[in-house]
Amino acid sequence: MQLNRDTSTAIVLLLICGAMLINTFQMPAAMFGQMPAALWPRLILVPLALLSLLLLVKAQLAEPDDSGPGHGFLQWLTYYKNPIVCFALFFLFLVTMPILGMLIGGLLYVFITLSFLGGWAPRQMLQHALVSIFFVVGMWAIFTQLLGVFLPEGILLRVY
Repeated sequence: MQLNRDTSTAIVLLLICGAMLINTFQMPAAMFGQMPAALWPRLILVPLALLSLLLLVKAQLAEPDDSGPGHGFLQWLTYYKNPIVCFALFFLFLVTMPILGMLIGGLLYVFITLSFLGGWAPRQMLQHALVSIFFVVGMWAIFTQLLGVFLPEGILLRVY
């Protein structure tokens, strides 16, 4: 068994999924014929565990890869630029949530992240805007209107 970054990531994810899946069996049973509280975590954890297992198998079958970042800080920063910027954008999304709310903040976060990763050409930006509107507004509508979940609305847009 070769130990590389993908192998260690898959093993950690499998351990986390296993621990969380075991914890779902300790949740209280549903009353009055409702869906059990453990249903949604299990619906997420089972596919995540399967994908982690697939990553483990793929990492073991792959050839060793030495194309990682260089030894200097600038090479490391250049190599990991995209994840660092995405985490920074997500942090800004969380910090501005009390002001912008879930709907406006989510639209901006998804649009800016897609544009950063996919390009800033006008045609691409239109596509990113349409994807952002469709998915963020769709998920917001499902959670607020169908499931009755109160999402943060911020001070700019009062929905409730």
